[in-house]
Amino acid sequence: MARSSRAVSRVLFSKAVEQGGYFTAKQAKEVGYGYPHLDYHLRVGNFERVDHGLYRLPTVPIGEHDELVRLTLWSRNQGDEPQAVVSHESALVFHELSELLPSTIHLTVPPKFRKKAPPCCVLHRATLQPTDVEEHQGFWTTTSLRTLLDVAESDTSQEQLAKAVADALARGLVRKKSLKLVMMTQGAATGRLRAAVEDRATTSS
Repeated sequence: MARSSRAVSRVLFSKAVEQGGYFTAKQAKEVGYGYPHLDYHLRVGNFERVDHGLYRLPTVPIGEHDELVRLTLWSRNQGDEPQAVVSHESALVFHELSELLPSTIHLTVPPKFRKKAPPCCVLHRATLQPTDVEEHQGFWTTTSLRTLLDVAESDTSQEQLAKAVADALARGLVRKKSLKLVMMTQGAATGRLRAAVEDRATTSS
């Protein structure tokens, strides 16, 4: 049984709200909006075109993490599945483990990701495990532990890394046991992480 136009509108609105007001052409089609409907609603101002195949409901207020949601949907593959995870310094800021204000957004994408990064982004290619990722409303971030590991392997200053490690341990976001396990299995980041943990121990004593 076909949905009424009001029911279709409610379903799309509900989906868009989950994604900060954004929705894709495929999502719209799945609930009952074909391309002629999209064109009509664009013309009358009910929808806004944000990018190729990406739209927004102007009636939904812009959220605090609007750019993260938009970039997550930008990263979708041919199956309409988002590929990007907020990571590195951007995840550090999201977890409130840094006072940094990076001028770019760091995203981790699969190794075979082909899209060119927008000017505001830095893309890191890696295969993330389910345990490396946390879901939020409309986007994903690396966990605090994975974020510390990524930052330790980047060019973020040792001072900022040490502060992030200290804050994560103090707030219970990361266990010292988990950090020690990471330091046993991750080569490149081991030295920087160990120094950060030792720095915390010295400061706390």
